[in-house]
Amino acid sequence: MKESNGNKISRRRFAGGMAAILGGLGFGMNGPVLGQGVDPKSRAAAGRVPMSEYDALAKLCFNENPYGPPASVQEAMTHAFKYANRYMCPDGGIVDAIAALHGVGPEHVLLGAGSTEILDIVGTTFLADHKKVVSVEPTFGSVYEHATGLQAEAIRLPLRADAQQDIPAILKAVTDNHPHVGFVYLCNPNNPTGAIVPKNEVKQLLDGLPPEVPVLIDEAYHHFVEDPAYATSVPYVLEGRPVIVARTFSKIAALAGMRLGYGIAPTSLIQKMEPYVDNMSVNILAKWGGAAALKDTEGLNRVRNDILQTRKKTTSALTALGYAVIPSETNFFMVNLRQNARPVIHGFRQHGILVGRPFPPMDDYLRVSVGTPAEMERFLAAFESIMKT
Repeated sequence: MKESNGNKISRRRFAGGMAAILGGLGFGMNGPVLGQGVDPKSRAAAGRVPMSEYDALAKLCFNENPYGPPASVQEAMTHAFKYANRYMCPDGGIVDAIAALHGVGPEHVLLGAGSTEILDIVGTTFLADHKKVVSVEPTFGSVYEHATGLQAEAIRLPLRADAQQDIPAILKAVTDNHPHVGFVYLCNPNNPTGAIVPKNEVKQLLDGLPPEVPVLIDEAYHHFVEDPAYATSVPYVLEGRPVIVARTFSKIAALAGMRLGYGIAPTSLIQKMEPYVDNMSVNILAKWGGAAALKDTEGLNRVRNDILQTRKKTTSALTALGYAVIPSETNFFMVNLRQNARPVIHGFRQHGILVGRPFPPMDDYLRVSVGTPAEMERFLAAFESIMKT
């Protein structure tokens, strides 16, 4: 078990450090940076990319939906433009639609500018007085970054040898550090591995925790799961358990750039989080687009099926080449390169393909988002070329 106190750095300093790292990998904080010989510490490294050059890149790095929002969602957002000059205008019924989807009342729903804002709200609420968050590494790092900004601590537990999250180890960490644990974070399916925590292990976790310790369960990739051993944790909210389920419209609904997410939780937890909610952080176009996306189940299912089919075809091709892939239940996967991923990431960049960043300590693994079939054919051709050299 590794416990990280974290250097007490500000979020601004953290962002500055990330700018240098991303710049060195061909990114600026506003997106990919093209061209060679750019000093990653210069202002040019944070510059914007010309549209034509950005569009030419195969963007397999941020687990986005490569197809974009369907016509129904675009139409709803276009309609919402008439409210662009207004505060407190009709929201398209987004909160009621989310509540109806999950069988809860609107008082159980928190909106956020992406699910990352929900994760931040949970951190701000439950990590006061230097409380600790308990989770694994690697996982989605936003919770850890926010904890650092709050001068809180993180207990980061290694994954099991099979890349699964170790539920008994999480329970032990909470027991050993109780009552100083603010909450437990469970990304399910996990990012970057794509692996699920089976429903029986989620129950094991919730049953074994002290009743006052909340669990934040990040279900950003819930829609892509096929494994019957998985289940959403929303029913635990209905039972009144101290569970907060975070969801996003950034993935299957293709609204990553619009920034829309939400949390579902018992009202007792909602009331604790509400003082930290910015009710104006979500823009009106995102609200109308999200409400329309929830109605377009046929379109979401079509995208889901296309992405899953393309993922399976791509991972089968990698396996045939002799490279092991962690079984994934998401719109991305991790392949074992058998060498450090950094030069391979750079190699893909030379082919005009953006792939995932390194995820220590899994330094030999490459995370790849699933793009269109044409983009994945391009990825496979580049993969063979890069790995030969």
